[in-house]
Parts: sequence; structure tokens; C-alpha cells
Amino acid sequence: MKKGHFILLFIFFLLASSAKAQSVLSGKVLDENSQGLSGATIMISKDSTSAILAYGISDGNGNFSIKLKTEIDLLFLKISYIGYATLKQEIQNKDQELEIQLSPSSEALKEVLVEARIIEQRGDTLSFSVSAFKDQKDRVIADVLKKMPGIEILPGGQIEYQGKPIQKYYIEGLDLLEGRYSLANNNIAADDVSKVQILENHQPVKLLDSLEFSERASINIKLKNDVTTSGTAELGTGLSPLLWKIKATPMIFTRKNQAIVTYQSNNTGHDVSREIRDFSFSDFGRGDYNINKRDWLSIRGLAAPPFSQQRWLDNNVHLGSANYLIRLKQDVDLKTNISYLNDAQRQIGNTQTRFFTPTDTIDLVERTNNDLFYNTLQSKFILERNTNDNYLKNELEFNGYWDSQRGFIDTGNNEVLQRLSNPFAVVRNKLRMLKPIGKQLITFRSNTGYTEANQNLNVQPGQFEALLNNGEPFTEVGQEVSSTAFFTDNSAGMTKKVSGVTLSPEVGFSIQKEHLESRLTVFDGAETEILNGNFRNDLDFLSSRIYFTSRFVYEKDNWNLRLNTPVNYRSFNIKDPTLNEDQQLNRLTFEPDIYIRNKFSAFWETSVSAALSNEFGEINRMYYGFILNNYRSLQRYNSPLPEDLRQNYSWRLTYRNPLTSFFANTSYSHNRTRRNLLYSNLIGENAATVLEAIEQENYSYSHNWSAKASKYFSKLNTTLTLGTTFSLFEREQLLNQNLAEVHNENLSFDLGLESEVTDWLSASYAANFSLLQTRIEERDIDAIETQQHTLDLFFYVAENQYFSLNSEYYFNNISDLNRNSYFMNLNYQYTFKDSGIDLEASWNNILNTDEFVRVSNNEFAYVQSTYRLRPSQVLVSLKFSF
Repeated sequence: MKKGHFILLFIFFLLASSAKAQSVLSGKVLDENSQGLSGATIMISKDSTSAILAYGISDGNGNFSIKLKTEIDLLFLKISYIGYATLKQEIQNKDQELEIQLSPSSEALKEVLVEARIIEQRGDTLSFSVSAFKDQKDRVIADVLKKMPGIEILPGGQIEYQGKPIQKYYIEGLDLLEGRYSLANNNIAADDVSKVQILENHQPVKLLDSLEFSERASINIKLKNDVTTSGTAELGTGLSPLLWKIKATPMIFTRKNQAIVTYQSNNTGHDVSREIRDFSFSDFGRGDYNINKRDWLSIRGLAAPPFSQQRWLDNNVHLGSANYLIRLKQDVDLKTNISYLNDAQRQIGNTQTRFFTPTDTIDLVERTNNDLFYNTLQSKFILERNTNDNYLKNELEFNGYWDSQRGFIDTGNNEVLQRLSNPFAVVRNKLRMLKPIGKQLITFRSNTGYTEANQNLNVQPGQFEALLNNGEPFTEVGQEVSSTAFFTDNSAGMTKKVSGVTLSPEVGFSIQKEHLESRLTVFDGAETEILNGNFRNDLDFLSSRIYFTSRFVYEKDNWNLRLNTPVNYRSFNIKDPTLNEDQQLNRLTFEPDIYIRNKFSAFWETSVSAALSNEFGEINRMYYGFILNNYRSLQRYNSPLPEDLRQNYSWRLTYRNPLTSFFANTSYSHNRTRRNLLYSNLIGENAATVLEAIEQENYSYSHNWSAKASKYFSKLNTTLTLGTTFSLFEREQLLNQNLAEVHNENLSFDLGLESEVTDWLSASYAANFSLLQTRIEERDIDAIETQQHTLDLFFYVAENQYFSLNSEYYFNNISDLNRNSYFMNLNYQYTFKDSGIDLEASWNNILNTDEFVRVSNNEFAYVQSTYRLRPSQVLVSLKFSF
């Protein structure tokens, strides 16, 4: 036999032997209700005491498949899942498919007893034990929530899970606050909560639960008692200057009634307006009308420092909020949310702005002293029925803003006084209905509202002399803007499942009618002149849309697919008879988007999405006469209607393992936008900017990548978080009549640590390293490097008292002065055991650091803002429950 033939024969013999010795064991692990168990552990060994030969983890539907290479005839199978009795049995070593049903058990395995108490998983629900993460200093549920791996509370109060905002915040399964959940998060006592549940892939509408999947998570707060009647109160006073802090928040939670009422007032720098911010998601997606307050005019302010507001905010605030939910009958809720905010703030500091053009650098220094006055009323009245066979939600909303501001700016060459009145009001009603008729689900949505703004800005002395007063100085300039808007969006459709695909065709129409009036007045001593021509607006802006959307949803095994294919016919009619302008535009657009998700193991999940959208300018980007937006910015858009064609692509990968308390995610997105207008910025020697739009096709590009991982180490009582982000943005700009490509890069790294080091010491550490780089054409601008470090140490000297030391360090490489900033606070808390009253004493800003420099950039400028900080001060307060 030839040598080559012998080798081939030998290889064939090995392959045959290997094939004979390999078997595939597959199957499904079920719970007591015959539902698949995700994350069950399957182990195979020779017997109950031998080493493991192979193992596997069941996927999201309970399925598993294990390849085994051994010649042993009988194998020992062990399947375990937290909260269920472990299955142990002998099986044959052959290809086979098993269906295993586990039974609930109150006994926990010794090797996972601690882990089971920390994070438990049942299907798509993760339950975090509050007691496992809580330590002596934690008072409200927000204190504990930020320690849980995979969960992050952003500085503004928004909660994210695995890097994405949550969509609902439930308390015992009820949505009391409708997106304004910070009020509950910052006031519900941690001692009243047993578990925090993460509802992954949560579909809030029960009717759609089996028809449309959701990729977002929600939070449910599980209380210890069926009836929880509690409340918190705080009274505090201090010096330098005279300080006060008042807070009273009674709460009640039952199966049919929930209520949170609060009154808060302070001048200590705590911004209570964050507790009524709305983080809810729209039912109308991209087509929803934005009812947030629109400010046509403004005074020049200071960029807020990137640390606790209690170091810099000079305020005098009062907040009252009443939130009540009553369950009228099964699954029918009536909700009322009313809040009123009154706040007076002062900003003192200076801003150094360096404008970069392709050929020049322009510097501006503004010493600022601003007084800001806020009066805000927000109210919602909601009737909701959410059952398996009916859904109705009607939401009536009234919001009013009566704000005003005063500002004084010294530029060194000029002293400018600004007075602004910028009220805004909105009323809106939203209705959504779903009802089965036969085998179809009929849907109807309506969104109708009205907004109004009458705003005025006065600037002394007058600005833009060359444009407004033939180059001659004048006393004052006044800008008046009045705008109204009526909008309605209505649609009807049906939803039906056919051969595993959910089809949802929908047809609708929307109308948006807006009117803008503005006039610019020049005051020169006793003479007053209302400017005409290019300095007035009397604009009617009418836009309408007829749309047909087909939605396809497909789910099978671990795959989810959603495809939207909207076809829109848009019509625009824009008229300004005063300026003899008339513009009409009709467009037929196709704007598809697709989302695909795959859960390819019990712990891993990935998704991709792509979308094409046409965006058209709104009235605030489509007026023909100049408007003085602030004392050094004069804008108009004497051009065709803006048309932006956007392409968005994204990819996301997540990992979460409740057994090891490890959560991680990474994502990448790319945006490409084609615009028909190029914006021209004419920057004068005093940095006065005139902005106009020019019809010229141009493009912008952005790339964004982020990664974050967090893990809880139970033996160390420590949560470690690591993260990084990178963004790149490129676009064309006209800067002082020179076409330039502006290139911005931002790279940052984050580190977070929450640790209960010993019984007498716990620590919290956070760090951020950031690098900002701007390039204009071939001109490189100095990179901005910043660092932030925060370390909190808590010393528990006794069971009922502790000290805490808070230290912060900030660095930037741009400032000539104050590159390094240091802060330190000292706190002491004593709890009276019998009454449960906390006595807290705080010494803030021990080092008496009086100012802070923040450096940031925009597309073609560096901004260095110096803030006057609150002085060193002492505050003593009493906190108690009732």
C-alpha cells in the first residue's frame, strides 16, 4: 500500500471513530406552566461525583443543544435553575431530544444561595434584592438603584438599563407618574421596597403583548407591604448666607389607590425642578408634535458646571406637586398629575469665547450677571384602560410658562443690559384606542393641540448699528415675537397576525398651522422707529401630511424583526405678504426603517437597525425677516424650505448574566445627512453673528461608538462600572464667507465604583477623562483635555451615626487660571432610634473655592465659562418619616 493511501486511510479511521463517539443532546427546559426557562444550567458527567464532561445554558425559549464526545454508554444529567428543584437522572449516550419540566422549590442551592438573594431571573424579569445593595447611608430607592449593575441614573434623573432609557416606571404594577418618575425615585424610602424588578422587552399594552415585541425595559418597584402609607419630611437651616430647606412628601400605595404629594422649598442650590421632568415616550414616534417650551428669544447665559448644582446654583425655589391614581374598576385607572414651580436664580461669572474661522481667530470676553425667574404650571389628566381585550388611553394636558430674565454683560468695550419676557402655553389632548373586532385588532390614534408664545427682548444700548441704524450708535433695540400653532394628527388602522407575521396597516393625516409675527424697534433717545422690510415677519406656515404605513412584525425562536414602510405625501404652503414671499412645496416620500434582534444565547443579544427619513424645516428655521435672538445674534432664513435626507444605521450587542451579576453592552451608530441649505455665519470683530441660509447642497456625517460594563462582586459588596464613548462629527460651514469643513472628535472614559469596604466604611468613586478635538479645513485647534474625579467616603462610627467626606477634583488644559479645581464637603448624620428622626449637619465647600472654569466646544468655537460658586456654608437639618 502506498504511503499516501495509508495516511488517507488512517485519517478516515480517525474521523469514523470520532463520529461514532460523538452524540448530540438537545431539548427544552420548562417551568411548571410549560413555559421555557431561560438560563437553566445543563451539566453532563460520568456519574454524580465525576468531573463535568460537557455543559450548556438554555436560551431565551428554554432550548439547549450540547455536543458530547465520549464512548461511555450511560451518562449523568443534572439540570438546575434558581428557585426550582434540581433534576438528576441517568441517560443513554446517543443523539436524543429531551423535554424537561422543573418544579418550583423554596430550597436554594448552597453554592448559589447568596447570588439568588441578589438577582433572580424569571423569564424576562430580573429581580434585584434591595436589602443586598442597601447600606446604612441609603435613604431613598434612588440611592440603592444606582448601585445595581446594568442600571444607571443620569445627572438629570433619567434611568437607563443596559445603556437605553427605560420606558415605564411602575410602583406595584401601576404607572402613577407617567414619565415624571424622579419624584418617586427620590422620595420612596428604601426600607419600604423589597425588590426592584427590571421588565426586559416590556410591552406596556397588554393587547399587543403577543403581537408586537418591545426592545425596551421598564422598572417595577415592589413594596414590602400591600398597603404602604408613609412620607418623608425635612427641615433645615444654615449660614453664609441665611439658608433654608423645607420638604414634605406624604405618600400612599394600595392596590387601588396611589398618591404622592410634595412641597419643597430651598435656597441651598438643590434644583427640585428635576423631579418633575418628563421622560415618557411618544405613542406617535417620529411624527409626534413637540410641545416642549419654544424660546424664540434669549439672553446670554453661562454653561452649567458638570458637578452638583449645590456647589453653584444660587436659587430660591418653591415646588408643589400632587399626583393621584385611582383604580375605578379592574384595569381602569384615572390619573391626575399637577405641578407648580416658582424659582428665582442668579448667575454670576464670565465667558471667554474663541471663534475659529479658516483665516482668523476672534476672541470675546463677557462678564455676566443674570437674574432668571421661572413660573411653571404642568398638569395631566389621564383615563386609561389596559386589559387583554381592550385598550384606551386619553391624556389631556395643560402647561403654562410665565418666565422672565434680566441680564447684564460687560464685554470690556461695552456694557449691555438685557430684559426678556418669554411666556409659553400649550394645551393638548392625546387619544389611543385598540379594540378587537372579529379576528382583527382595530386601532385609532389622535393628537390635537394648540400652543402660544408672546415674547419680548430689549437690549441697551442698541446692537448691530450697521444693519439697524446706518452705522450710528443708538440707545436701545427691542424685539417682539408672537407665535401660535394648531396641530392635529389622526390615524386609524388594524392589526392581524397571519402565518406568524403581525401585519399593521395604518392610514392617517396631520395638519399643522402656525403663524409668526415679529417686529424690531429702534429707540434713540425720545425717537422710536419700527423697522420694516427685512426686519419684520408676518408669516403663515401651513403643513399637511397624508400617510400610509405598513408595519410587519415577525417573531420566531430567538429572532425578532420589525419593518415599517411609511409612504408620506407632504404639502407646505408658506406666505409672508409683508415681505412679498410665497413658497409652496409638495413631496412624496418613502421612509422605511427596519429593526432585527437575535438572542443567540441565554446571556447574549444583538440587534441592528437602519432607517431612512426626510426631515423638513419647521417655522423656527423658515422665516424671511431678521429676528434678534440675543444681543449678539441676528438670524433669518431667506431661503427655500430646508430638506434633510437622513440615513441612520446602528448595531448593538448586550450581555447580561444574573448568576454572576455581570452586565455589559456596546453600540455603534452612523448618520449621513444630505441638506439642501448651507448656513452662513458672519462673525464680526465683536463676535456679533449674523446667520443666514444659502441654497447649496451639502453633507454631514457622524459616527458614535460606546461600551459599558458593570459587575457586582457579592463577596466584596462592590459594584464596578467601566465605560467609554467616541464620537466623530463632520459638516460643511460658511464661516465669514469662506467654505470650510468642520471636524469634531470626542473621546471619553468613565470609571465608577460603589463599595461597602467593611462594616464601618463604604466608598463611592467616579472618574471621567475626556478629549475634544476640533479641526477646520487644514487648521488644527488645540485639543481640550478634561478630567473629573469624585470620591465619597462614609465612616459608620456607630449603628445610628456616620460621617461622610466628599471630595472632587477637576482639570482642564485650556484655562490660563483655575486649571485645577478642588472641592470638599463634610457631613454628619445621627439617627434617634426611638423616633427614627435623622439629624444631619453639613459643611459644604470647606476649601471655600469661589469659582470654577468649564471648557467646552461647538462646531467652530471654544467656550470657557467661569462660574461664581456658592461660598463655604453650614446647613443643619432634621429628617423624619410619618
